[in-house]
Amino acid sequence: MSFLLRWLFAFVLIAATFNPTQWNYTRWAMNNYSEQLSITVLLGLILLVGYIIYLRATLRSIGAFGMGLVAAVVAALVWVMADLGLLSLENPTLNTWIAIFALSIVLGVGLSWSFVRRALSGQYDVDETDE
Repeated sequence: MSFLLRWLFAFVLIAATFNPTQWNYTRWAMNNYSEQLSITVLLGLILLVGYIIYLRATLRSIGAFGMGLVAAVVAALVWVMADLGLLSLENPTLNTWIAIFALSIVLGVGLSWSFVRRALSGQYDVDETDE
């Protein structure tokens, strides 16, 4: 259940930033920045904090290579589904949602990897500090 919550928050973070509907920060900010600049900046900073938390944890746990590997697995899954006719890639709106889903999987796996590793190996991941 904990992975599902981490993934769901990553999905909401990415979808709140940009999605193909009119309900996203990017479109709202472009239309309202001149009248509501302070709110635009505040919401942008809140989103930035969320991205920093996720990206930092993901880079520390699985690294850039791991991020690429997870993204490749998700891309291969989409390719298989399209090849089997289960998914049509002709719709640009659907493609955008697939990209949001894929990015959220990468961030969700990255944030959850330490917990998965501990469950599989019994070893804890700790941050190294130079004192």
